Amino acid sequence: MQSNSVGFGVIGCGVIAPTHCSAINDAPNAHLVAVFDIDPARAQKTGERYDVPFYTDQATFLAHPGLDAVNILLPSGFHASVGTAVAAAGKHLLVEKPIDVTVESALELIKACEAAGVKLGVISQHRFAPDILKVKKAIEAGEFGPMVLGEASTKWYRSQQYYDSGEWRGTKALDGGGALMNQGVHYIDLLQWFMGKIESVKAEIRTRTHQIEVEDLAIAILRFSNGALGSITGSTAVFPGLPETLAIHGEDATALIETDTLKGFFSKASLSEVPSYGLGSKLVREQLAAQPPSQPLPTPHALHTAQITDFAEAVLNDRAPAVTGRDALLPLEIILAIYRSAAENREVKLDEFR
Repeated sequence: MQSNSVGFGVIGCGVIAPTHCSAINDAPNAHLVAVFDIDPARAQKTGERYDVPFYTDQATFLAHPGLDAVNILLPSGFHASVGTAVAAAGKHLLVEKPIDVTVESALELIKACEAAGVKLGVISQHRFAPDILKVKKAIEAGEFGPMVLGEASTKWYRSQQYYDSGEWRGTKALDGGGALMNQGVHYIDLLQWFMGKIESVKAEIRTRTHQIEVEDLAIAILRFSNGALGSITGSTAVFPGLPETLAIHGEDATALIETDTLKGFFSKASLSEVPSYGLGSKLVREQLAAQPPSQPLPTPHALHTAQITDFAEAVLNDRAPAVTGRDALLPLEIILAIYRSAAENREVKLDEFR
């Protein structure tokens, strides 16, 4: 390992690989050294694009000189099985979301990394968005007061051709789930990160418009341990696809987020006196229009760059990454609890997964 830069490799040269490879090369403390895929054409295409060696044999890839950390970009159901082999080779791991598709597999990976003494991080790049961090800091500073209500909505559109484009897509074994496990997991993670521990869920799921094994429509009601309530809506059947949103409400403040951008922030401290019937729609619209615009991200992969930078710092300074494997267990448990609730038509407590 170079004293100020971590050598990264990539396992899996599919759709998300260019985002990771570009993000690694943009990080000030990381550099891409090699890529691996069992498909020779994909491996060669990615290796040549980024001017690094490419491999189709995993053991040879893991022996590449200067390889310190590996980004695993495979179908979700392969994360733990491949990740344990990477950990056994003494390489640090940064795994795409979700950590895996079962709690048992996720714990297997976590324990393998702990036993090998390597770092394990899981991609949750939205936590690094400037406006997301702004809201998190406001919550930690007590500006929201006691939490009241949290809502996460990911209403996207995916065609049947999307699911047909990969044999693993939309399968229980490798995708683990549908609109929640694959698409909604990011804002489910942010919701629990903002609102606190979820105590229980009651849910309904459907496969409404696609020919897949998993859900393309889901709604869940949440009970938080702090007394707040919440909801999760997820779909890949909403035409033509809408921006993902978060609404975080405390007794003293509200944050409205759309695609990682703070569209509205209201606090008792900033508004001073509020009428008994609230501001009213006209004044709310005026307040929203007056919110300062957020700065655009410098690159499409800027949030991945931020997380990779943090992970590299964790490796160089021997500390935990910002998003650990155990952090990533929480959204996985929530999603699996939603699936169990829908299947068994009952409220499911999160303690059943802990």
